[in-house]
Amino acid sequence: MGVISQIDFKKRISEFFIIDVRELDEDGLINGAVRIPLGDLLTQLKFFNLPTNKEIVCYCRSGNRSQIAVDFLIKKGFRALNLEGGIKSFQPL
Repeated sequence: MGVISQIDFKKRISEFFIIDVRELDEDGLINGAVRIPLGDLLTQLKFFNLPTNKEIVCYCRSGNRSQIAVDFLIKKGFRALNLEGGIKSFQPL
């Protein structure tokens, strides 16, 4: 269960491929993130061409849905981390 703290994420943000797994109608997006709703990620992974050369950081509102995404991605061979606290804890630099 890979988790990254808000502080470490902000320090290294340019190193990651960032996925927002919330639904399309949920407001806000961390700069540079790609929106892939959790249901789509779980059922249509092959269509998203995710990078294998970067760590993936997933987030949602609070961290629950993104943990499901991270567990799934790790099982599929990706290096993935869950953003601790989700977007509700995120404060841009």
